[in-house]
Amino acid sequence: MPYLEQINLPKDLKKLKQEELNGLAEELRSEIIRVCSLGGGHLASSLGAIELTIAMHYLFDSAKDRFIWDVGHQTYAHKIITGRKAEIDSIRKPGGLAGFTTSSESEHDALTVGHASTSIAAALGMALARDAQGKDYEVIAVIGDGSLTGGMALAALNQIGQNKPKLTIILNDNEMSISENVGGLKNHLRSLQVQPWYRRAEERGKLALGPLKQVVGRIKDSTRLFFDPISANPFHAMGIRYVGPIDGHNIDQIIYYLDKIKNLEGPTMLHVITQKGKGYDIAEENPIDWHGASKFNVSHPELAAKGYSWSNAFGDAACELAKQDERIWAITPAMRVGSGLVRYSKDYKDRYLDVGIAEDVAVTVAAGLALQGYRPMVAIYSTFLQRAVDQIIHDICIENLDVIFAIDRAGLVGGDGMTHQGAFDIAILRTVPNMSIASPKDANEMQAMLKEALSLGGPKAIRWPRGSLQRAIEANYENWNNIRWGTWEILQEGSEAYILATGLTIPYALEAAADNEKVGVINARFIKPLDENMLAVLFDKTLITVEDHSLAGGFGSAVLEHKAINGYTNNVICLGISDNFVPHGDVKAQHEALGYGPKAIGKELEKLNLINLSELQS
Repeated sequence: MPYLEQINLPKDLKKLKQEELNGLAEELRSEIIRVCSLGGGHLASSLGAIELTIAMHYLFDSAKDRFIWDVGHQTYAHKIITGRKAEIDSIRKPGGLAGFTTSSESEHDALTVGHASTSIAAALGMALARDAQGKDYEVIAVIGDGSLTGGMALAALNQIGQNKPKLTIILNDNEMSISENVGGLKNHLRSLQVQPWYRRAEERGKLALGPLKQVVGRIKDSTRLFFDPISANPFHAMGIRYVGPIDGHNIDQIIYYLDKIKNLEGPTMLHVITQKGKGYDIAEENPIDWHGASKFNVSHPELAAKGYSWSNAFGDAACELAKQDERIWAITPAMRVGSGLVRYSKDYKDRYLDVGIAEDVAVTVAAGLALQGYRPMVAIYSTFLQRAVDQIIHDICIENLDVIFAIDRAGLVGGDGMTHQGAFDIAILRTVPNMSIASPKDANEMQAMLKEALSLGGPKAIRWPRGSLQRAIEANYENWNNIRWGTWEILQEGSEAYILATGLTIPYALEAAADNEKVGVINARFIKPLDENMLAVLFDKTLITVEDHSLAGGFGSAVLEHKAINGYTNNVICLGISDNFVPHGDVKAQHEALGYGPKAIGKELEKLNLINLSELQS
């Protein structure tokens, strides 16, 4: 790779001739495919942004100018160019590079990201700070058309149109987020591409841009066609100059337009059309499954076989519930695949809604449905639930509406790291009146909880981890187990102590207790309400709570509060995530390191003289 070998920092890229940049793009494409084939990663999104990344670094200085990448999952080329080439094989691995831009990792990463729709607001803040300080640097936000469906992005655009700072917004339009994009804005962006003015502008090429400075004042109609193609252009209506769309894989075009735009005052949006997975046939053909790839063979790429997952279990249960009850709706904020709702979206499309990257909208739509007699289920990742807290409190819980929150990816999630850890949902929801929280140990218990939640009504949250599990024993609703909401289950009796485990920590507790008659194990499957009847019996023994969640405000905290309120004096030890953000890593290793894996629980039992680890090991 003769070009890539020369690139250690962005200043090295600027030494290349412009006609050499396409060669660099192909080498970067090969390198990203190689890296993802070895350890997995965000393949399709990074392949689609290579030419754009090169053009930005060729024109600007990312150590001074601010590149704000929305979500940050498209930045593998950016990381390679900005001094992290030697470390790129470590991306998303324990102790390695983060999978998204992280300001503490590099001066070239202007913002720590992971969630969508934040880039434009951050760019506005940086542009206002630059102007207030009298400094001179460029601010460039790169946002995908999927992220533009988020209300935060649209609100920030509206504010930019009011303040009108000098900044550039690059709309990276590939018709995709993780799944296909949805909504009216997507349809409007498509219409911009097929307008007659666009075809004429393509034919005229660079001549269409003519004297760009005239855009600031009165410009000729022929040039205006390119910048403000139709009066209904939503960006123009917000007070933002619009340029495009252009070919996002033509480096010369991107450099030409960015170079001209940077001389203009006020905010400008450059609309570029890209293809997710560009340059790797299988990723182009199937950008959803190759969005975040597991390791694969480059020469004969095949998707890694996927086991049955918690998401699959929920999707199957949702289909069965919808068959039984016509009041059921499933709502997701752009997580149709991740939440296991692909089959549901086809079989029950009249009772299915994908609202795009707009978690707050998902929750309040559910409120509207519930108020009209339906029983909506909001399928949402724990990390994204955080973005809809006000709506959960205000629109659902105040009126005690019949809405189920199906919370996927609860707990630690591996390679996605600190921006995606599901470590706060219990703490958030436990404080809200009328809300109940459950954590099943397996697919059968998930079914029973969904069944009981629908029977009881009111706001119910059921949380489960990322990962695989066994299929439920019974698929048909008539044969599902029954469960009384708020009750725990004794899995192993103990004479001196009990481990109160939730969700995925249950097998850890059973392994640590190892049939020791002194140590019992409880499936504390309901976090709110607690099983107070069982606690009243257990509070004469040592209790150890174990959870894949933050200790602050979590399950253990609830048990301690109950102990204090009722004046119990026994020993309660809480194991879980301490008051830190957890980086990316191997999940099971992190559980041990954070003190709630099976070995860590065993060490805690040994400290209490309940077991002797050396005897067990021998």
